[in-house]
Amino acid sequence: MTSAFEEVMAIRGMGMPAPGEATITGADPVYSTPFKIGETCAAVLAGVGVAASDLWELKTGRRQSVEIDARRAAAALRSSTYMQRPDASGAFQNVVNANHEAMIQITQPWPTKDGRWFLPHFGLPHLQKRVLGVLGAEPNPASVAAAVATWDAMDLEAAIDEIRACGAMVRSNDEWLATEHGKVLAAKPIVEIIKLGDSDPEPMPEGPRPLSGIRALDLTRILAGPICGRTLAEHGADVLMVTAEHLPQIAEHVMDTSHGKRSTFLDLTKAEDAATLKRLAADADVFSQGYRPGMLHKLGFAPEDLAAIRPGIVYCSISCFGADGPFSHRAGWEQVAQTVTGIAQDGSPERPKLLPAAANDYTTGYLAAYGILLALARRARDGGSYHVRVSLCQSGMFIYRQGKVAYAAPEMDLSETELDALRIETTPHHGRLRHLGPVLRLSETQPHWARPTPKLGGDRAAWLEARAAAAAE
Repeated sequence: MTSAFEEVMAIRGMGMPAPGEATITGADPVYSTPFKIGETCAAVLAGVGVAASDLWELKTGRRQSVEIDARRAAAALRSSTYMQRPDASGAFQNVVNANHEAMIQITQPWPTKDGRWFLPHFGLPHLQKRVLGVLGAEPNPASVAAAVATWDAMDLEAAIDEIRACGAMVRSNDEWLATEHGKVLAAKPIVEIIKLGDSDPEPMPEGPRPLSGIRALDLTRILAGPICGRTLAEHGADVLMVTAEHLPQIAEHVMDTSHGKRSTFLDLTKAEDAATLKRLAADADVFSQGYRPGMLHKLGFAPEDLAAIRPGIVYCSISCFGADGPFSHRAGWEQVAQTVTGIAQDGSPERPKLLPAAANDYTTGYLAAYGILLALARRARDGGSYHVRVSLCQSGMFIYRQGKVAYAAPEMDLSETELDALRIETTPHHGRLRHLGPVLRLSETQPHWARPTPKLGGDRAAWLEARAAAAAE
């Protein structure tokens, strides 16, 4: 059987790294789940490290050694859970969003009339309103459970799809792989890197870190896409988050996934703001987006559009269901990907159960960053514009095929001692924050964030004055 790390390295297309270059330690279980989410994430993060080493070698002629532990990788899958802010007495306490916790209580698998299970998703207010309208329910567990119980699972899935909301019938992994969409994804690699067109090779910019001088536009929200951008920032990229003031966010995820970035507001439905984004893209290296499939095409920001504006661009698309297949038009979330790929079905012996961590989101975000690093290396060597594609469902399938592990304790977690060893303290605009630092270790360019989480919309829609500014870090 191909290991997770071997599957990750296959995307690189350069064979395995030299013995001893990439060291993965530790093992699952870390949390109360049969799935090897820590080990799988560690394999992906090791891939990110190897890809960063590839870029470092292009810059300096030297390679780096890479280290990651599965327990540290597992902690990264719950980084927002471990984030802390000081209370009135100055003691740090975990950040809790009561509205988000209430949403999680109803975004669970519920039994249906035909003996199946269905997960309706209530992630954002406008989507919650649509789903509650279909169900005729109130936003509490008893009401949602009673409403779901009046539906056949596939009928409810179709109704949710029709109103462009999110939810899915719980499937076994075998059922998923037997669907037309499952077959499409099974035939693809976990990261697709598609050449969009030719352009001259571009040597990596000078600077003290693998991504120093690289400019990345981050048009993503909640949660995989921001993790991708955060990963680019921890290796030195100038990452500019682009969102609009009216778009809903989840505050603790913004706090935790925006370290190292800058942030600006642009409303792409306004001609002036769209023109500003195109000017930024003309000087960018990376354009990462997580919009519902097809939305940016309508606004003139399709991969081909950006490659014409900026030959040599690396464009990244992050979605739930992927770019091809009968479900590709559907939006989705972490829990939906778990639901369709078999993870929820096998979550516990008693009933379908979600993972204790957002493993699809984080793994997908790290895979997206990995694909971008590989594409930048290809651009440096051979030239070209590239389209990197990843999806939550593809990551769910990747996690599922790593097999399972037995666990004994009902509520497993990392110890506070382990977590404190991983936490750092920063001071964003909203005050002191304790949060996990980067968990990957590199021998020469230790990943870190050069700036704290920004205020949303608090920066100019502009790049740093010169690429050389990155060399001053």
